[in-house]
Amino acid sequence: MKKFQISNFKFQKKAFSLVEIIVVTAIFSVIFLAVANFGQSIFSFNSNAQKNLSAQTDARRVLKTMIKELRSASPASTGAYTIALAGTSTLTFFSNIDSDAYKEQIRYFLQGNELKKGITKPSGSPLSYNPANEQTTILVRDVRNGTTSIFDYFDSNYTGTSTPLVQPVQLTKIRLVRITLKIEKDPNKSLGPIIVESQVFLRNLKDNL
Repeated sequence: MKKFQISNFKFQKKAFSLVEIIVVTAIFSVIFLAVANFGQSIFSFNSNAQKNLSAQTDARRVLKTMIKELRSASPASTGAYTIALAGTSTLTFFSNIDSDAYKEQIRYFLQGNELKKGITKPSGSPLSYNPANEQTTILVRDVRNGTTSIFDYFDSNYTGTSTPLVQPVQLTKIRLVRITLKIEKDPNKSLGPIIVESQVFLRNLKDNL
């Protein structure tokens, strides 16, 4: 009878040292944090981009209303001139924006980073525009024009590339208004402001004033 002898093999398993475990853990931690931060940055960027696009849509809607009101601007119900104030970040004029027989005083102005609109209806006898009766609403938030004027004004010589009238503007010279809004939700998390711009001729103003 043959005898079979089975040899005993010893398998040795090499254990990881504490240093190696720490190094591997650190590497995986760095990779995980990098991926997490990248994902968070992408999400934050997309979120801010979406907010900026939404703000752009709102701003275009506001400009459409402003243009309509300015185009039909005319002397006040009290007989005052069509434009009451023309600054770089504020504009006051008169226009009939509802169905009654009177012209409302419309005031667009920047307060902080908010573009606001004030409406004052004439009242009393004789008629007057009482500032205490002004109703204000917020139109656009996160306006960051900086040194860029929201309102620029041009006379009848405007050719499309003309230089705006110098402040303080002589009101009777204004024939066209250019409106520029720079909107940015978070300057630290975007590629730059969204710029919305439009211009309007004041059709009721004549050159023979």
